[in-house]
Amino acid sequence: MTAPTLPASDSVAQQTAAHILREGGLVGMPTETVYGLAGNAAEADTVAKLYAAKGRPRFNPLIAHVTGLEMAQTLAEFSPLATKLAQEFWPGPLTLVLPKLPNAPICDLANAGLDTIALRAPRHDAARALLKTFGGPLVAPSANKSGAVSPTTAAHVLEGLGDQIDLVLDGGACPVGLESAVVAVEGDRATLLRPGGLDRATIEAITGPLAAPGQTDTPSSPGMLKSHYAPGAAIRLNADTAGTGELLLGFGDMECDLNLSPTGDLAEAATRLFAALRELDARGPDTIGIAPIPQTGLGEAINDRLQRAAAPRD
Repeated sequence: MTAPTLPASDSVAQQTAAHILREGGLVGMPTETVYGLAGNAAEADTVAKLYAAKGRPRFNPLIAHVTGLEMAQTLAEFSPLATKLAQEFWPGPLTLVLPKLPNAPICDLANAGLDTIALRAPRHDAARALLKTFGGPLVAPSANKSGAVSPTTAAHVLEGLGDQIDLVLDGGACPVGLESAVVAVEGDRATLLRPGGLDRATIEAITGPLAAPGQTDTPSSPGMLKSHYAPGAAIRLNADTAGTGELLLGFGDMECDLNLSPTGDLAEAATRLFAALRELDARGPDTIGIAPIPQTGLGEAINDRLQRAAAPRD
């Protein structure tokens, strides 16, 4: 049976969602980045159900969503730099990976047994209201099958997970459209683990130059798997024209089947990226060609998602 959908701004819907979460259920939750699949971060059975619904590897940790710095400080150790980042960019599309407190009410399965924890305070009004109503941290990875294109509307959530979750709160299209940037902080050292909806230059205004992550086969944060965000069709990057059996996703002033931003606006392209991949994939091409995207600003995060979408699939 397909999950019901309720308006995310409705107070009764929020209470219903919080009740479902307290009872161990799963709820599709809008955020400013993408829709998340919310579950009680403290309950291992719920988190196991969430991993199963997504088909997500259990070694891939989850982000715990919080109301803000006060709740986050009950879960992790905050250095002065981490505190400054949270004060500057929360609520918003920044996830901090920090040392987990020994008594943090987060089950080990949620952070894949690591001694660190990923934390974010979302900016979306409905997500903030649900966290406040629920009264504790919620894990909320993207509400789609693992490795597939992330959802930016309630309809996308229903397409992928509608028969495996209990409710979807419909908050309209996500205004950012890319997952959060993920930054690990150890003392005064900050490492960019995943580019995202907050661009590098903005973060580096606080941190100074961000370090690059070390090479490892085990993810130390969400969104680091080599193959991820992939549609059914193969992906060909840096395409100027469409090949045989291919549809072209454009950027800027060019002939194409669908354009992320005819004016070359990276913020518009970020907002439209996942929905555009879904739309072209639904037309059934063998391959989706992707026009070159500048590597500046949000382009770094867009290219990161496209490179993972184009990576060899197991």
